Amino acid sequence: MFYSCEDKPTPKQTNSIVPKDTIVKKVKEVPKTETESEYPLLTDNNAMEYFLEYEKEHKENKVRITTDFGIIDIQLYDKTKFHRANFIYLTKRKYFDGTQFYRVVKNFVIQGGSSDDYNIAKRRRKIGKYLLPPDTKRGYTHKRGAVSMPSSEIENAYKLASPFQFFIINRIGGADYLDEDYTVFGEVIRGMDVVDKINAVDTDEGDWPLHNVYIRKVEIIK
Repeated sequence: MFYSCEDKPTPKQTNSIVPKDTIVKKVKEVPKTETESEYPLLTDNNAMEYFLEYEKEHKENKVRITTDFGIIDIQLYDKTKFHRANFIYLTKRKYFDGTQFYRVVKNFVIQGGSSDDYNIAKRRRKIGKYLLPPDTKRGYTHKRGAVSMPSSEIENAYKLASPFQFFIINRIGGADYLDEDYTVFGEVIRGMDVVDKINAVDTDEGDWPLHNVYIRKVEIIK
């Protein structure tokens, strides 16, 4: 089921924010011997407690997204601490490297953090399966350049967020009707011209770019 930005479930609403699950092909895996990970497998039961401690030790709040179209620098908000910590955590684990801006809605939004690459699906499984609760009362709005997190595709009345994906508002004047439903946890401080270039690419009827728009890497900056 798709969730509309205006909370109207419909499969053909262009101004909606939904995660697009990774499409994977069944591939026979060869068993490998791996050392025990230094990271816990995150679940709905332990993720919030983990990020509560993680954010105390990891205070970074600026990241750089390198794309095929240029660089986008983002300031993450300290007040939305769970969402900031989640993004920093995934950045340090290099989750976003090789993902794509997989959904582009003209004059509205670009959405990234997913891919049809089988290796990205494996990467997610190693990190865990969890959702983040909304944090919408901090005074941040879906202005142009706002960075926010889509709700999970699964039916959930509480707009729990899909932690592996994010979207950037491209629309002139913003999209304040999203403010109550989605958590703004940062903003673009450099590279809106790059966001605009990505937003201008040709797409199919499902808002997929006709040519993949890769996120080559995401890194922490000062």
